[in-house]
Amino acid sequence: QVQLVESGGGLVQAGGSLRLSCAASRRPTSFNAMGWYRQAPEKPRELVARIIGGGTNYADSVKGRFAISTDNAKNTVYLQMNSLTLEDTAIYYCHAVLNNRNYWGQGTQVTVSS
Repeated sequence: QVQLVESGGGLVQAGGSLRLSCAASRRPTSFNAMGWYRQAPEKPRELVARIIGGGTNYADSVKGRFAISTDNAKNTVYLQMNSLTLEDTAIYYCHAVLNNRNYWGQGTQVTVSS
């Protein structure tokens, strides 16, 4: 059974930083892919960043500001978010793929204020 538990969300002013954590029930590198999605109100869920095939993908809107990383010793994947803008406000979900099955965390709210 795969479990993903996010933490680290909260309220931050524009220009600030947050680091999200996703604690998994197995090593991040054991997944076929692992990363972060987000969903803003009345918008579809979108990919933010992921690790797949030994490489990383980022949404164009976060390139240069966000960084995804893993700590296999802690079974954790991180999302460092810098230079946050109002448009980054969303629920952020941890996501993993294992043997063609998708797994999601419960989500953590990130709110950026002006």
